Amino acid sequence: MSVFLGEILAHPALAAADPLVHPQGVVADAQPVRWVHSSEVLDIAPLLRGGELLLCGGITLATATPGRRKDYVRELAQKGIAALAVETGGALPAIPEDMLRTAEEFGLPIVELRKVVPFVGVMQAINSMLVSESVGHLQQADAATRAMAAELAHGASLDKILGVLAGITRSAVKLTSPWGVTMGSAAPEGWSNGVDAEAGEGTADDDGNGPRGHGGFYPVAGGTVLTVDIPVRGVLMGRLEVRVPQAADVALAQVAGERAEDILGLALLQHTPPGLHALAGAELMRAVLNSSPEWRLEQLAPGAGFPTDSPAVVAAIHAASPQELRGAVETFLGTRRIPCAAYLDDAELVVMIGLSCNDTLGERRQLMESLRSLEGDHDAVIAVGPLAGGVAEAAWSLAEARRALEVRQIRRRNASARRRFPARGLVVVDAEDAAVESLSLTCLDATAREAFVNRQLRAVLEHDAQRQSQLLETLQVWLDSGCNTAQSARELHLERQSMHHRLQRIFELCGGDPRGTGRLAALHLAARMAGLP
Repeated sequence: MSVFLGEILAHPALAAADPLVHPQGVVADAQPVRWVHSSEVLDIAPLLRGGELLLCGGITLATATPGRRKDYVRELAQKGIAALAVETGGALPAIPEDMLRTAEEFGLPIVELRKVVPFVGVMQAINSMLVSESVGHLQQADAATRAMAAELAHGASLDKILGVLAGITRSAVKLTSPWGVTMGSAAPEGWSNGVDAEAGEGTADDDGNGPRGHGGFYPVAGGTVLTVDIPVRGVLMGRLEVRVPQAADVALAQVAGERAEDILGLALLQHTPPGLHALAGAELMRAVLNSSPEWRLEQLAPGAGFPTDSPAVVAAIHAASPQELRGAVETFLGTRRIPCAAYLDDAELVVMIGLSCNDTLGERRQLMESLRSLEGDHDAVIAVGPLAGGVAEAAWSLAEARRALEVRQIRRRNASARRRFPARGLVVVDAEDAAVESLSLTCLDATAREAFVNRQLRAVLEHDAQRQSQLLETLQVWLDSGCNTAQSARELHLERQSMHHRLQRIFELCGGDPRGTGRLAALHLAARMAGLP
């Protein structure tokens, strides 16, 4: 059976911390836990899989802004962790109210650890217990996989193959197409969850796709739903949905579902093989991701619908539900007859988009505007790479798009609370806007960058460090605006007089007004490079 949060909090290693679950009155004892982690990093959510108990000493939270703390809780809740445990009494006297309100809004239990315990000892004690539990789950899942393989070898239908999985997990299972059409389903003997396992039910208001488009788990009435994406040769061909009742073992269902991925992929290949165009597109994108030789890219491009010398851009996409966004992007491009090839590489969605040879720069601008207005409520960042002259330059366009995502994270981390980018919603980033940072990261080492920034901006950096001012950010915004003082004041939410005072102080520290001098370009370059790792 699964190990639940209540059992873990009662374990002597953690009970010594006098844990208190928030919000008051919440029943979290039955929350399954798959692993225990410890981290002070606020950007930890992308590194988690869901189901973890996260231990935090509160040191970073004590100095974080209210907005950053709320983002932290929201991101962890959306990742599906079991609970967040925060130590109080030292750097953090109590759990901030803004965190508790956000946790209540998103349904994330927060455990207050009111006494100090060694996190290393807690993790060793609890994780060893979880490992022992996992061994049993793996053995049962492997037995199910062997039985499913035997059914497949004898030519069984998808329903019969899924029946093996349903029996061992005691859960209703369903295999759907990426568009939500049911291809097979099964339920264990005596299934009485009250929900039909057949076509048309989907998951909680998800039109068959589920809120975690790339695989995950989330609670529903009467139990938990697990989802696992089933790719075939790099092309998403199906999604397994396992509806686990409250009486069944969620951890076993998750392990068995993940172990069944390959067998179900073979079954789909046998019953509904992907088309040649989809396979060619997946093969081309794998070649782009692996930076294959030019001749190989040019060999694969025509089969995927890309003339070898036609211009294209490559977009790197990080999304909460990448498969859902993939469908929206492919539908949008398909209705406009724009050639594209997409590939889901772990949590990153990569899309190559063909452009016509006429007014390619204008088409690229129009493409980005269209992506910003995609239909649906998407939580994603799309970085559009620079124009590639042909498929041979696709890997370069992808590399620039990825660097633009990296630069955006750096800018967001360094921005003041007023200017920090929103953590949710659909954002489209132009890699061309990060060309200076990309050049700096690829052509200058960290020592050379730091030396240049210090030579140009040492006095400004020291002023900010000593007086907690924001002169560097003010200078960056002013230079990026083309030295437009009024526009900069609006972006920084300052009165124009305050903006003039700040600029006057910056000019004094930098040796005078740089406008009309050769120092302007050097200051702008240094301001853009400041903060790069």
